[in-house]
This record gives sequence, C-alpha cells and structure tokens, in this order.
Amino acid sequence: MKQLPQYRVGRIADADIAALTFQETVHTLEQWAVERKDGYVCICNTHSIVTAGNHPEFHEALTQADLCTPDGMPLVWALKLYGFERQDRVDGPSLMLKLCERAPQTKVSIYFYGSTPDTLDSLKERVRQDYPGIRIAGSFSPPFRELHSDEEERIIDEINASGAHIIFVSLGCPKQEIWMHRNKDRIRGVMIGVGAAFDYITGKVRRPPLAIQKLGLEWLYRLICEPKRLWKRYAYNNPMYVYRFLKSYRQNKRLTLYQNRLAGRDIEK
Repeated sequence: MKQLPQYRVGRIADADIAALTFQETVHTLEQWAVERKDGYVCICNTHSIVTAGNHPEFHEALTQADLCTPDGMPLVWALKLYGFERQDRVDGPSLMLKLCERAPQTKVSIYFYGSTPDTLDSLKERVRQDYPGIRIAGSFSPPFRELHSDEEERIIDEINASGAHIIFVSLGCPKQEIWMHRNKDRIRGVMIGVGAAFDYITGKVRRPPLAIQKLGLEWLYRLICEPKRLWKRYAYNNPMYVYRFLKSYRQNKRLTLYQNRLAGRDIEK
C-alpha cells in the first residue's frame, strides 16, 4: 500500500516519523483495516533510529513502511521541536490495546504473530476477558530460528486464510520490521510491529510507572531491571541518537517544514 503519505511527517536522523497523535493513529489504522488495505506499521524509538543508520535492510524497512510512529519520548520531543506541539506518544502496547478495545465495534478481526505458545495463550485469554466480542482470527508462535521457505509459505497462507484485518507482530526490533518488510506483498492485512507488547500485556514483563514513561526514562527502568542484557545497548544507543539528532537537526527541520507545506500539510500548533 506504500504511497506518498497522507499525514504529517517529521524527519528524525534518517527516518520519517508520522506526526499523528495517538487518537489520529488509531483512527487511521482502523480505517485501513476496515477498508481492507494491506501494509505495515513500524513503532519507533531511539533504538530504531540508531539501528536504521547502521543496518541497510532495517533502514529500507522503515523507509517502505506505510507508517512509522513515535514510541520513545525523545522522538515525541523531536517532533515538538519541529512545531508539532500536539504530538504525543504512540507506543506498541497502548496502541494494540486500544485497537483491541475498539475491535468489537469496528468488526475488525486480529491475529497474533510472535512470542511463545504460553504467552500467546495468556494473551488471548486476557484479550477475550477484557474485550468481550473481539474476534481473534488466529495466532502463531514461530520457532527461534529462521523459518524454512515452505514453513513461511504455510504460515502466510494461514494468516491470509484467517481473514484477519490486523496482524500484531511481536518479534522484537529489528527482526519484526524486517519480517514485515519482506512479506509486505504477501500478507493481506495491516501488520503492526508491537515489540514486547505481548509480554507487557500478559504481565510477563512489567512496564514502568506512567510518570517514568512520560519523563522519557523507560530505558533507565529497563536497564535497572536487566542490566547485563541492556547496558551495552544503552551505552552506545543513547549518545549515538543524541549525536545523530543534533547533527541533522537544522537540515531536517527545514526539510520537514518544506515537505509538509509542499504537500499542503502545514504544521499544526
């Protein structure tokens, strides 16, 4: 479905991030799902931005995405600096829950792809309990290895046969974005890469308090919880994001203003 975006965007480092509020994003994705449009959505944070600068295939996945939303607060602050003063955070778990909450009314069916069988069972139970009437078209937990071509073909056929309008993909970054990009012309429906949303929603992994999230310190909370796994990532990622953002800020701000005005999408304050 990739085409010239019909929404406001801001260039952050090398990525175009949608300057849509949370509610505007929900409305847009519901409209795509109801109209049976195909495409995929990347939910981006600073790790996404830095990875895009180092990983050509991942950069191409973001470039070809139908929508890239600002998950991390630094991306929200960047868009605000460009003049998008109404911008708020559009994170995976919150977006997924809101779409599930509204699914019984919009008649949108959903599919869960990723995580473990136990997590998927808990997720389906939780979603059915919280949102009576929701239609879960199916789910699949892929093995922790590359799928063989015949395996991938079989699961894609299963997803398409399920009739799902929205496919939530939880494989982690950058694996989920690359998977969606590789299959964008094969899967019918709107794919949304939601990161660790399955684990958060089922309670397998705890999210920090909302106040910490709003302060942009979720990374610090996660680092304290998993220091051995995450310290190298954040020691490199955080300063690299700041460097790349500041280096490109003036040029990208001018480009953002020019491109949006050229397309008749003046920045709303």
